[in-house]
Amino acid sequence: MRTLRRIAVLSLHTSPLAVPGGGDAGGMNVYVRAVSRELIAMGAQVDVFTRSTVEDQEPVEYPRPGARVIHLPGAPADTVAKEELPRLLPRLEAELRRFTAADNGGPYDVIHSHYWLSGAVGLQLQHDWRVPLVHSMHTLAKVKNRHLQSGESPEPQIRITGEQDIADGAARLIANTLTEATELKELYGTAGDKIDVVPPGVDLSNFTPEGRDEARRSAGIAPDVFHICFAGRIQALKGPQVLVNAAARLKELCPDMRLQITVIGEASGTSKLELGPLIHQLGLEETVRLLPPVGAAELAEHFRSADVVAVPSYSESFGLVALEAQACGTPVVATNVGGLPSAVSHGVTGLLVDGHAAQDWASALRELYEYPDFRRRLGASASIHAAAFGWEQTAALTAHSYQHAVDHFA
Repeated sequence: MRTLRRIAVLSLHTSPLAVPGGGDAGGMNVYVRAVSRELIAMGAQVDVFTRSTVEDQEPVEYPRPGARVIHLPGAPADTVAKEELPRLLPRLEAELRRFTAADNGGPYDVIHSHYWLSGAVGLQLQHDWRVPLVHSMHTLAKVKNRHLQSGESPEPQIRITGEQDIADGAARLIANTLTEATELKELYGTAGDKIDVVPPGVDLSNFTPEGRDEARRSAGIAPDVFHICFAGRIQALKGPQVLVNAAARLKELCPDMRLQITVIGEASGTSKLELGPLIHQLGLEETVRLLPPVGAAELAEHFRSADVVAVPSYSESFGLVALEAQACGTPVVATNVGGLPSAVSHGVTGLLVDGHAAQDWASALRELYEYPDFRRRLGASASIHAAAFGWEQTAALTAHSYQHAVDHFA
């Protein structure tokens, strides 16, 4: 990192300081925060530009030496939904330019934008600052539209066009998996030599397998209870409704099972998913408990207390929750879609399910319930597998992508 002293990170639609699982906060927030931390450890200074979360917020926070989080006014998250941001991007861009013009930090060496809204601004800054833009899509509109659920609106054309402009104009693109890289090539026509595949990481100091028995006792979960955990935004795309339907089928298949489902997160998006009515309809009030989003330390405790973590997403660029759960020694049952096969090794660290049928999910969960030795072997392998995904490696590969962008930028 000798030649890359200052990095501008754009995360305009959601703050890396937000707790994942609520609003628009999810794995991307964890990603931005963790990679920034590791880049600082490598000697860089990182400025993260995001929108304010409330009116009259302090303009700058200093979460650690070498890092600044700059809150841009004009589109606070408590009053302006993400879907409204495209029309407000010029205002956010103007505030960003106003801040950098008055700042004495000097020019940036590289810009790293996250999600298409940030990339749209990043393209303008790349042109005007003569600094290369490296972009991470995180999710792709064309892929999401392939997996729309009932009641969900398709991603708008403005996003599809914006992503195409970024794919064409950014100096480099970072994909989470080979699957995402292939989607960029096939759906957006991106040249393969412009894409760097950089897997996300996991905080291995926090998500650890030690203390599983204590975590279970602290949570008040009896040894004979089969405990399944879900963590994420409560929206149809993430599939918590799949788990609830599978739980009802599981109770039919195994009437003597003592089953507990813990769902951690809150509703988000324009088509909010209400799990309460479905839980009531299926008579699962005593089985399913709904909890609000929690911080990383408490989330790790929930994962350690679980027999299985379910990731029933319809689309997932990687699936950070799956990796964090495995780092806690908990096997994962996930949909065989997107980047999840890269995070979960079928039959080794968990199980992959084709599709979202309640019967298929119930069968996979039943297998882990009825064969506890197999479940424990998966958990042991899961923690070993996840140990190879430290954030240090993610940051090092990201820095390599930055350097490549700088070296070849014209």
